Amino acid sequence: MKRRLSVAAAFIVLLLAAAGIGYALLLPGLSVARQEPSPVEITAATWLLHHSVPAAATAAVNPLGAHPDPASVTAGKDLFAQKCEICHAYDGGGKTELGAGEFPRPPMLHEVVPSMSDGEIFYHIRNGIRNTAMPAWNMPDAQVWQLVSYIRTLAIVAPTEPQPIAGEQEAAVREAHYVGSATCQTCHQDIYARWAKTRMANVVRDPKLHPDAIIPDLTMPDALVTFTAEDIALVYGNHWKQRYFKKVGTDYFPLPAQWDVTNKKWRPYHVPDTGGDWWAKFYPDPGDNSKRPTGPLCDGCHSVNYDIATKAVTEWNVGCEQCHGAGSTHAANPTRFNILNPAHQDFVEASDTCIQCHSQGQPLNNPIAGKYYDWPVGYHAGLKLSDFWRLEDHKLGEMTFTHFPDGTAHKNRMQGNDFVQSLMYARGVTCFSCHDPHGSENEAMLRKPITEVCLSCHGPNTQNGPHALSIEAHTHHLPGSAGSQCVSCHMPKIEQTLGNVNVASHTFHFVSPVETDKLKIPNACTTCHQDKTTAWAAAAINGWSDKSPWRMAQ
Repeated sequence: MKRRLSVAAAFIVLLLAAAGIGYALLLPGLSVARQEPSPVEITAATWLLHHSVPAAATAAVNPLGAHPDPASVTAGKDLFAQKCEICHAYDGGGKTELGAGEFPRPPMLHEVVPSMSDGEIFYHIRNGIRNTAMPAWNMPDAQVWQLVSYIRTLAIVAPTEPQPIAGEQEAAVREAHYVGSATCQTCHQDIYARWAKTRMANVVRDPKLHPDAIIPDLTMPDALVTFTAEDIALVYGNHWKQRYFKKVGTDYFPLPAQWDVTNKKWRPYHVPDTGGDWWAKFYPDPGDNSKRPTGPLCDGCHSVNYDIATKAVTEWNVGCEQCHGAGSTHAANPTRFNILNPAHQDFVEASDTCIQCHSQGQPLNNPIAGKYYDWPVGYHAGLKLSDFWRLEDHKLGEMTFTHFPDGTAHKNRMQGNDFVQSLMYARGVTCFSCHDPHGSENEAMLRKPITEVCLSCHGPNTQNGPHALSIEAHTHHLPGSAGSQCVSCHMPKIEQTLGNVNVASHTFHFVSPVETDKLKIPNACTTCHQDKTTAWAAAAINGWSDKSPWRMAQ
């Protein structure tokens, strides 16, 4: 008996000694919250989190519905700002002073929320998460469901650093080949159906396949129209303007008249040899566009996988693989790791998905095979746009064909040139934070109506401002009026597309009336109040006590 006790005592001593050694070697520092959780720990915790929710709670349905009314979402947003934003940040990224110091870190809600049911999100808000900083909230169920509804609509903000999954996705699409958008429809029917209705999917149409593609009545005589429907091989555009192209051999060439959709009238179409687009001097033309093929000048952005050698395309229009990369590997074995999702890329590459076509610039290696191109030849999703493309140069203080003197775009299709100058871009906001490239019911494929989309991130006296008691206190315009819309002042329609039709700037910079006088840049005030002068507008703004006179007088 004594022998057994001595063995047991020895074992206990050894165990205590081992524990002491383990404590000396391993435990110091384990209580520190500064370190990042290991991948193993994150994976295990995520698995446990998903499986810790009772089945009945997971199956609970949000009584506000899959598409709750805006008032409920707004109420959820207010609750999020009051109770959640201090740790989770306004965008759900968790990078706040408090959140960044917690262990484990608050998760990036955009990464975890899509895989959770509404009931699961409700459960975690109601009950909290043990051994984390997530508390259990004692608020009425109705408010918790409002929070759930808002969390589903959090703004998409890209990371500043590329994510590991993005690297896997980029490598996968670089090794794949193109299969066409119709292949994607097999699994993504709802998204495909939405996309198929967008201008992205319908910018180029063959009138022989789509007789309704030609908007104007070509049988009505007009001096500018020297062609018939039989001459038209492809139609470009249907929103602001429509242009027509004939096929000669393996090339397409623009016809010399375009239809102004807004004003319902014909206008000539011929880029001047000087004073306009940079490429015109390399394609001198007698005036009928017969020397200006669309392959070098247009087709790379109006198709998927345009081959400059064969002049063949995988498909016309901006199809799925223009943004997600070649899809053969994914089509054969669909996983999230073998198709590119720009939302996983860093903020530069994420927006470059759109900037590749929504910008004015030039390829780095022009001329290419003896021709000058007006689109980033060689670039495709999964590569770095800056390796192939440079944005159009501009000298501050000069008014040019492409830029106003302050660097704001002067013409359409320069959203990227504008956007990269903005503070929004620097903070990780991407093009698809506001626009849904798969299509929406809102103008310009906005994720929310134009009266609501900015308020997803901005609100009175919030972290992102405006720093005023209400929107109307900030805008000095009546609630619900055009002047109280964020875009009216921060995205004025000053960039020309055709005739008197302009599109919105994307610098988000407020142009003051003084800048109009000094630099001839249109401002929002007199663009709207066309019967007023810049002096009137400047005086009005200087009478607002919440606006700096120094900033307004720049």
